[in-house]
Amino acid sequence: MSNFPTQYHFLYGQPQGTALIRSCNEDFQVVEQLGFEPEGEGEHLFLYIRKSGENTDWVARQLAKFCQISPRDVGYAGKKDRHAVTEQWFSVALPERRVLNWNLFGGDSIKVLKTVRHPRKLRLGALRGNRFGIRLRDVSDVEELARRIELIKAGVPNYFGEQRFGQDGGNLQKGLELIRGERKERQRSKKGMYISAVRSWCFNHVLSERIGQAQWDEVLEGDALMLAGSKSCFVAEAPLDEVKTRLQQGEVNLTGPMWGRGESLNVQASREWEHAQLAPWHEVLERLEHLGLRQERRALRLLPVGLEACEESERQWWLEFELPSGAFATSVLRELTQVMTPE
Repeated sequence: MSNFPTQYHFLYGQPQGTALIRSCNEDFQVVEQLGFEPEGEGEHLFLYIRKSGENTDWVARQLAKFCQISPRDVGYAGKKDRHAVTEQWFSVALPERRVLNWNLFGGDSIKVLKTVRHPRKLRLGALRGNRFGIRLRDVSDVEELARRIELIKAGVPNYFGEQRFGQDGGNLQKGLELIRGERKERQRSKKGMYISAVRSWCFNHVLSERIGQAQWDEVLEGDALMLAGSKSCFVAEAPLDEVKTRLQQGEVNLTGPMWGRGESLNVQASREWEHAQLAPWHEVLERLEHLGLRQERRALRLLPVGLEACEESERQWWLEFELPSGAFATSVLRELTQVMTPE
């Protein structure tokens, strides 16, 4: 794994201060925001559930048992942290004639807050984003934290978080073994998770090099830029001054590669630069292409929307912010402080 560097560059320099997170589940809170409104009728029952200390897959299995249906008939839009208090939507395939007492489901750690019907199953990725509430305890340098909170309002690197790569990078290692033909994996979900870790590493490496080579806020000819709050992209053409102004004003974001088959959207100097950063791993890129995954782009910059911060007491802070689907709160925290978790 030493051939795959993961000491990614910090945008504002590595924080010197430390803080403790997840002292208890209530210190890390997540509220899911769906990308649509359930219609109110249909063969799928949507359940808005608050859970504490339970992972999403486990709750889904409990729902299947309670409803006496196949686990395949349970849906959710995204997986949420286990060591947290989270609110998220699930769906179960349940005919309208079947009425269940949801007060009997769950227990102390799970509570159904709301139910509504919809014609279709809830699918992965069908969410707009998440609202996070995070408590930082034992903050070692309050002044540094307050200063960095102001800095990150302009954005942080949109790195995939450590969760994507697994404990000690295990998902990345398994993904590399899979695409090299050194490992077999029957479970489709695990196979997808391992391969996703490889693509995510390629993106993180390009992003890190963009910062390290002082290209974070520079526009290269041929860069693919994404409109803020959208997935729509366009290619930067000379003269680049206007595009750079829009980048600095937050109207557009530079993008990096989610590697796969097909032509990359970026061209010219931008494509040459990206290929140069990943050249030592060209065999990995070729194997990703052969898997049939489609070449995609992901924004390099992540904006914590509606960022609020307050000092609750001496050396204790509460943060709230919203992130789009697919973004990691840990990528925000790593630019603020060196986070520690209870042993």
